[in-house]
Amino acid sequence: MPADPKPSSRRPPAGAAVLREDVTSAIRGAVFEELASVGYGRMSIEAVARRAGVGKTAVYRRWPAKLDMVVDLVLAIAVQDLPAPDTGSLRGDLRVLLAEAARALRHPLASQIIPDLLAEAARNPEIAGKLDTVLHGTQRRIGTAVLRAAEVRDELPPGIDIDLALDLIVGPLYWRLAITRTPLTDDHLDRLASATTAALIGSAS
Repeated sequence: MPADPKPSSRRPPAGAAVLREDVTSAIRGAVFEELASVGYGRMSIEAVARRAGVGKTAVYRRWPAKLDMVVDLVLAIAVQDLPAPDTGSLRGDLRVLLAEAARALRHPLASQIIPDLLAEAARNPEIAGKLDTVLHGTQRRIGTAVLRAAEVRDELPPGIDIDLALDLIVGPLYWRLAITRTPLTDDHLDRLASATTAALIGSAS
């Protein structure tokens, strides 16, 4: 393990709050438990703080509002800031993408929380806007990189419809795991990757 770097001469401003990671971790766990227990609409900062064993101020130091807190934490398990896969083939990249999406959707808390948030988004434009910016933005970034790489390899013609492609990639997986709650095997992921590759090639022809 490399030696620790020399302490920086820059110090936090006098009076600045130092956020303890153990407190942040306790709050994260409390948010997920509250969401799974009562849903977004009935969840409150007070309840999260009480479950985490901290004061409300500790929560507000980290997030200015309930929506910011929830979107930030759901992002951590739903999409993460992952690099685009680079296996050398469109099917290989799609297989990795599908596996990562399945991992997120099969998370025991995400499987309860994300459908609830999407239902709230249908009623609340602010939630819808946040989810679209964070979740869809990340998916689009990774999906675009995969599709552009496939164009460079001549697996796809230039100018594919990115939004349609993302629907074809993510839609069937979300339907199976979040809507019908059907078990998902590695064999099904293999076949889904092959079918999605064929669908993308067909949609671009």
